[in-house]
Amino acid sequence: MIMAIVSLKKGEGRTLKAGGAWVYDNEIASIMGSFEDGDMVIVKDFDGYPMGKGFINRNSKITIRMMTRHEDVEVDEAFIKMRVKNAWEYRKKAVDTSSCRVIFGEADFLPGIIIDKFSDVLVVQSLALGIDRFKLMIVDALKEVMAEDGITIRGVYERSDVKVRKQEGMELYKGFIGEEFDTKVPIVENGVKYIVDVKDGQKTGFFLDQKYNRLAVQRFCKDAKVLDCFTHTGSFALNAGIAGAASVLGVDASDLAVAQATENAALNGLSDTVRFQSADVFD
Repeated sequence: MIMAIVSLKKGEGRTLKAGGAWVYDNEIASIMGSFEDGDMVIVKDFDGYPMGKGFINRNSKITIRMMTRHEDVEVDEAFIKMRVKNAWEYRKKAVDTSSCRVIFGEADFLPGIIIDKFSDVLVVQSLALGIDRFKLMIVDALKEVMAEDGITIRGVYERSDVKVRKQEGMELYKGFIGEEFDTKVPIVENGVKYIVDVKDGQKTGFFLDQKYNRLAVQRFCKDAKVLDCFTHTGSFALNAGIAGAASVLGVDASDLAVAQATENAALNGLSDTVRFQSADVFD
């Protein structure tokens, strides 16, 4: 199949040339050839200099998300597995992989997809039309490279129920990928036990990116009275609690989040110290 060729305007593509992965709609001079939104296209500078390949979507201001800087590289199953394996190998060196973000879109050169690992469960969020076509391939590749390290994934849940998908011309969706399983997933982080609701919790169920901020909070909380606003499922409040805070109050507008936070406090034996209240912080 012959790919369409996208040519940039003279002086445009600065983000791309600086190492970014996006081409915006107002940077494009012309498109030669036929294509459908979500297809892979070749990108060239105004003078014909090759910039690589990415998938195109005219519904989005981010019209092209780059997959490779080499136009002669095939974006196939082997390519996807290479990208996934590189991401996983980096996580093994950099973080505790028991629960972590294993695929982070553009940072792992897989633009538009996020995959979080909660113990033995994966949660997928697909945010771009082009990468959505590779979604199952990426999940299978990730399960395969983890299996090589003796890790068995018991279930995968998709949380592509975010509004940004509408900007890509995509429907919101959430549901199981493969067999159904219990979506209340127990994890341990920084010595704190949680039940993560990957089906109905916010985002993918838990804010993994705040792990080290939560750990840092522990240093300041011994014997303190702590107020945790926007507590979600109580992660900062619980870190304060296990660090020896005298009392902790967590506040969140979501009844569902407060119920889960209360359950998490009991799970850690902190019900007498850490309390939660459903309220609007701004009232």
